[in-house]
Amino acid sequence: MPNPVTSPVKDKQLVGSWFYVDIPKLKLETISEASGLTVEMDAAEFTQATKDGRQITKKVPGAAKFSEVTLKRPLGTDKAFYNWVKDIIDGKADFRVDGSIVLYDIANKEVGRWNFSNAWPSKWSASDLDVGSDDPVIEELTLQIEFLKRET
Repeated sequence: MPNPVTSPVKDKQLVGSWFYVDIPKLKLETISEASGLTVEMDAAEFTQATKDGRQITKKVPGAAKFSEVTLKRPLGTDKAFYNWVKDIIDGKADFRVDGSIVLYDIANKEVGRWNFSNAWPSKWSASDLDVGSDDPVIEELTLQIEFLKRET
């Protein structure tokens, strides 16, 4: 016979659909998808000779690399994504920003926050236009970031 549960069940898994992208420069209303929360460590290798003449290869952590962050949203009249790219095209020097991707639980309590720094857009695109489709046009912005840190 199974043991009865004597304490309340608490879900510890986070749901990825309740989030907000906070980039003060853009004043964003909605983002439908955010991806690229990735940190990767290079591995540096070196070979040594042991006392008995054998060679062994050791690996140590190298430099950290931070992935591109990609943001998607339905294309509307707000041109904030495109205007940010245009700032770079026009040679404006003030285009790097810091921001956050904030994750919430069902009670609207912050349960995760990833802060990124020195982000700038390296690509803007819109989905294909097709007279045979009723799908919304989606715009996509790819950000280069220099640092990513999970705060909560």
